[in-house]
Amino acid sequence: MNTYPKTAHLMQRGCDFLGSDTAILCGAMSWVSERNLVSAISNAGGFGVIACGAMTPELLDREIAATKALTDKPFGVNLITMHPDLFALIQVCEKHGVGHVVLAGGIPPKGSVEAIKGGQNPAKVICFAPTLALAKKLLRSGADALVIEGMEAGGHIGPVSTSVLAQEMLPELAEEHLIFVAGGIGRGQAIAGYLEMGAAGVQLGTRFACATESIAHPDFKKAFFRASARDAIASVQVDPRLPVIPVRALKNKGTEEFTRKQIEVAGVLDSGGLAMDEAQLQIEHYWAGALRRAVIDGDVENGSLMAGQSVGMLKEEEPVAVIIEKLMAQSEEALTRR
Repeated sequence: MNTYPKTAHLMQRGCDFLGSDTAILCGAMSWVSERNLVSAISNAGGFGVIACGAMTPELLDREIAATKALTDKPFGVNLITMHPDLFALIQVCEKHGVGHVVLAGGIPPKGSVEAIKGGQNPAKVICFAPTLALAKKLLRSGADALVIEGMEAGGHIGPVSTSVLAQEMLPELAEEHLIFVAGGIGRGQAIAGYLEMGAAGVQLGTRFACATESIAHPDFKKAFFRASARDAIASVQVDPRLPVIPVRALKNKGTEEFTRKQIEVAGVLDSGGLAMDEAQLQIEHYWAGALRRAVIDGDVENGSLMAGQSVGMLKEEEPVAVIIEKLMAQSEEALTRR
């Protein structure tokens, strides 16, 4: 990799924390962020993150082992806070000496942060913070770093844009804490801007989804290359009693099917046939299956094409190393111009 002194200087805190050459994390994308892509990103100087999603502890055990066989560089594991086997998954991460665990999908349950940080192989904890108040609470509760992710991102999203979150949180938190910015980042010029505002680094998902090393089906990748930013739309919540986190994906029959799925689950919830946490888990399992249909099977009509609004900047398949090199060069050029 070429040297990019201005960008490297601003990323130094993030690099020291992650143990990587660049403070560029790959967002955890179910079925996409697996051993091949994760190891390629870490080998190229970024920081790969395994998407555990709905995996069982046994599956995660195998995935971590397989990733370690492909890279000796640091990588992380993303765990969903509502997973019924969360503490067993944490034990799997500890067994393998995973250095960083990312907790996503809600407020970490009681004891989870302590379990990650207090084992025989203690790991660093990274949490997602959608508001400034929650960010401060998570930091007080032991989070070592935060990701602030705007609504431009793909997959599960919050209601506020990346640029607004960055303006609200970085001046308040970035001097004393490690904050990574995510959502809608497709070029290095944006990375330079967030680094100048105090971010320790950035997280990108969509930009890596169609990398050469991504196992995503060729038809999945083609759908991304054809799409524009406005094709990546957020799902609609049909019943306020069922608090479903919106998901951004390319519009297709699968997005319409999700609306029907919500109505079905809400009906069962009404009849008392489901508890609220079970209802939410059913929604998560729906997404896991819909994603698999698109990513693995190539069913781009009925599967879920989760994508951020930066999808319009994707035009071709590129190796991970080339993507990271381009992002760093673009950031350096922008900083040099300033």
